[in-house]
Amino acid sequence: MLIDTKARVGVFAIALGAYLPQFPTLVGEFEGQYATFKGHLPKTVELVDGGIVTTKELAMAAGDKFRATDVDLVICQLLTYATSYNLLPAVRDLDVPVVLANIQKRRAPDYEATDTATWLGELYACGAVGEMVADLERAGKRHAVVTGVEEGGDPETWEKIEDWCRAAQVRRRFRSLNLAQIGRPYPGMMDLYIDETNLYHRMGLYTKQFDWEKMWAIADDVDDEAAIRAKAEEILGTFDVEGGATVESLWNMAKYVVAFERWVKDEQLGFVASHYDGFAQGKAGVLDSMLIPAFSMLIKEGVACAVEGDIKVAMAMGILKTISGMGQLSEMYSIDFNEDLCIIGHSGSGDACISAKKPTMKIVPVFHGKTGGGYLTQFYPHLGPVTYLAITQDADGHFKFVVAEGENEPGPIFTFGDTNMRTRFSCGAREFCDRWSEAGPTHHMAAASGRHIDTILKVAKIFNVPVNIVTR
Repeated sequence: MLIDTKARVGVFAIALGAYLPQFPTLVGEFEGQYATFKGHLPKTVELVDGGIVTTKELAMAAGDKFRATDVDLVICQLLTYATSYNLLPAVRDLDVPVVLANIQKRRAPDYEATDTATWLGELYACGAVGEMVADLERAGKRHAVVTGVEEGGDPETWEKIEDWCRAAQVRRRFRSLNLAQIGRPYPGMMDLYIDETNLYHRMGLYTKQFDWEKMWAIADDVDDEAAIRAKAEEILGTFDVEGGATVESLWNMAKYVVAFERWVKDEQLGFVASHYDGFAQGKAGVLDSMLIPAFSMLIKEGVACAVEGDIKVAMAMGILKTISGMGQLSEMYSIDFNEDLCIIGHSGSGDACISAKKPTMKIVPVFHGKTGGGYLTQFYPHLGPVTYLAITQDADGHFKFVVAEGENEPGPIFTFGDTNMRTRFSCGAREFCDRWSEAGPTHHMAAASGRHIDTILKVAKIFNVPVNIVTR
């Protein structure tokens, strides 16, 4: 990604302090288990270590550390039975989920050979889970439980925990990076309109406003010919250009991409929502004609660029890009009633990472419904599982996720230059259209190959927003 961020994950372990003087061997046992547990956590996150907590005071110290570093998630390892004062002071003042890692050391007891210390140290992780959840509920804290075992390996458990860390990465990107709004939303698309102050308050994402006049001059001082040439070669490697292209013919486009990449880094951007409604003449026309492939190159590098000024779908694209590596802007295009399929896609910028084959670029005389004409890009999403995510708002401005999973199937697609895919849903095309529309998702959604609802549910819990699952 053009700008890397690392989720900050608070981690600590809890045990009952009364056990330690009674069974001194537990000290080394717990230290070893905690070190092993931390070693399983993905290197993609920054760990904020709260240590092994056996008293209220140690829990408070861990909480101070977590607050000071603004953690995106807390993971608590349950070493043995512990009272809830070991947990609550550490998370009382945080507004992030707490994942209780209920990891037992041994797969099963050797019943006759197990003494009390062995039972408490290696076979008793599950004893405190109910107590912790009960008190987290009463404290109004979001929570999850992951139960597993260390002995013999347990990939499912570590995949779940890694999934939580991946979800936490979304929060970190929202809090660390900015969203650029260039121009304004497409006039009249009122479902896209948004209160940027409310967005910052509820989702932590700050909006920077840019006028197109500044964008037209963005590449004026870009004169690094080696960087421009390398970017032109990268564009040629990314797209098949209808009628052919050379480094020289794509020179101006590459120059703008170099400029936009520098702009993204300077402004610390993870999201862009833009719409141009001018006359597309002079410098404005030059930039407008090549903006679609230029923004497609940014999307490939992790910057969610949405057309029509849609901030909410830029957020959805950014979420899917973070958790799955791809995020394609889409909308309902058509229904094939004969095949019981939905045709879903969009014109404009897209994500090369979702394309099963090299995407194409061609020049069109007019961008339908928009000003001007120029380069249009088409991507060819993978067949098989696909996930759709839309972000919408209720009457009070609260955000909501709308999600669905389906299957992209082979067959004919539109050939006029827009990305589109043939998606089959388990509920059928008619029912999907009814359910999806009734959820009020706005007319845009983001798409990613694969099944990602389970991870999206974790993202939603981190942001404390509801999820409407339309179909799986």
